Amino acid sequence: MSSGSQKFGPMVGVRNAGPRSRRRDALFRRTGGATLFGPAMHIHPPYLLFIGDVPDPLAAKTAFGIVDWRREWCLAQLRLPGCQADLGLPDRTIAEAAAAGAKTLVIGAANAGGVLPPHWVATIVEALDAGMDIASGLHVRLDSVPEIREAAARRGRQLFDVRHSTQRFATGKGTKRAGRRLLTVGTDCSVGKKYTALALEREMRAQGLDADFKATGQTGVFISGRGVAIDAVVADFISGAVEWLSPEAAPAHWDVIEGQGSLFHPSFAGVTLGLLHGAQPDAFVVCHEPTRTTMRGVKHPLPSIQAVIDLTVACGRLTNPAIRPVGIAINTQALTQDAARALCAEVGEAHGLPATDPVRFGVRAIVERVRAEFS
Repeated sequence: MSSGSQKFGPMVGVRNAGPRSRRRDALFRRTGGATLFGPAMHIHPPYLLFIGDVPDPLAAKTAFGIVDWRREWCLAQLRLPGCQADLGLPDRTIAEAAAAGAKTLVIGAANAGGVLPPHWVATIVEALDAGMDIASGLHVRLDSVPEIREAAARRGRQLFDVRHSTQRFATGKGTKRAGRRLLTVGTDCSVGKKYTALALEREMRAQGLDADFKATGQTGVFISGRGVAIDAVVADFISGAVEWLSPEAAPAHWDVIEGQGSLFHPSFAGVTLGLLHGAQPDAFVVCHEPTRTTMRGVKHPLPSIQAVIDLTVACGRLTNPAIRPVGIAINTQALTQDAARALCAEVGEAHGLPATDPVRFGVRAIVERVRAEFS
């Protein structure tokens, strides 16, 4: 086991869309609308989203997330022949995008192992030569590719790796912090924890609550401009990284923390548990995909919603004895509208909690439950 602090893992800070404090608005103005990644790192919109020749839309989920939640930052998309995804943005060449004012080429693809396909390198170098910076959420460091490193130096451009930073994290302490926190948890990975957290942030603000989304994955980091890619943090420092991400705040302030993995997933439970302890949540929302029978990538059966509630409460009490569920978010994408409404009603009644599909039906009922529980 390690002690002390870890000089590893990405951190970022930026102004999100929507109302902000005077201090954060002032910071945004001082940086000219830049996204801040780590000390003195400024990622400037507008973005040209590069998705290469990804084989399907899921492989472009980072770019889709940015478009869904921060479309105003997105100028155009750049695709290579054979690409099987479409972001719904104008297609522009690098020269066209640069002429239109694009400041940063964002690599919006996600793949197994976070590798950078060799045949994408020439496109990235072309963007650098056109005067753009490059931002990536892949595991491979941009400056580890000689052609990219040399082009950036030649043109005086910046390379931003969201998963890599010099930020130091201490080990978690579990000491009670002021402010309120809500964490999204799941019956599995890839069930909508990020989208649910973002929808909750939006609705909480609409209902007059002071709330901020806290990203724990690379896509969420690009969307919000602030966060920690937890899967790039050494295990001993996960809870400490989340304590850093969600520090003490005003008593009525809510941090809405993006969950990762599942306490029941044999591959990712360790990350999920560290995140739960560091988040110290007062409230949590269970996210669920109802058509699955086994967890993604393994043969283990999908746990029940009640099992997730019970284990989350049992484990979460270590750092917050008052932890409680406030809602259920169901990804009903595979169901018809009528079937989705019926399932949400059935699940909500069975668990005594508001249940909804955040994308189809919104999260107003969950936020109303939060206000009732914590008024």
